[in-house]
Amino acid sequence: MITSGRHRVDTELVARHLNVERLHRADADFVRLWSGYAIGGVSPVGWTSDEAIVLIDEALNDYEVIWAAAGHPHAVFPTTYDQLVKATGARSMVVGD
Repeated sequence: MITSGRHRVDTELVARHLNVERLHRADADFVRLWSGYAIGGVSPVGWTSDEAIVLIDEALNDYEVIWAAAGHPHAVFPTTYDQLVKATGARSMVVGD
C-alpha cells in the first residue's frame, strides 16, 4: 500500500473496500518477502512480487510532489500521484482519515 504519511491505514475500512473479512498489519519479514525491501525504505516500484495487490492512498493526490522511498531508509525520489499510479498499477482508495 502506498500511503500518505499524514494518514494511518484503517485496516477495517480497507478490508470493506476489498470485500475481505479482515486485514492484518504486515510485519518486517512479510514486507521483505513481498517487496524485496526493508521496512523504512520500501519503494513503490521494483517489487520482487508481481502478485501483490497495490493500493494507493487518495490523499497523496493532494500533493504536487510526492517524495517516495527509494529502497533504503535514507533515499527518496520525487514523483507525482499520477506517475505512481501509472508506474505501479495501483488501485486508488481512501485508506484512512
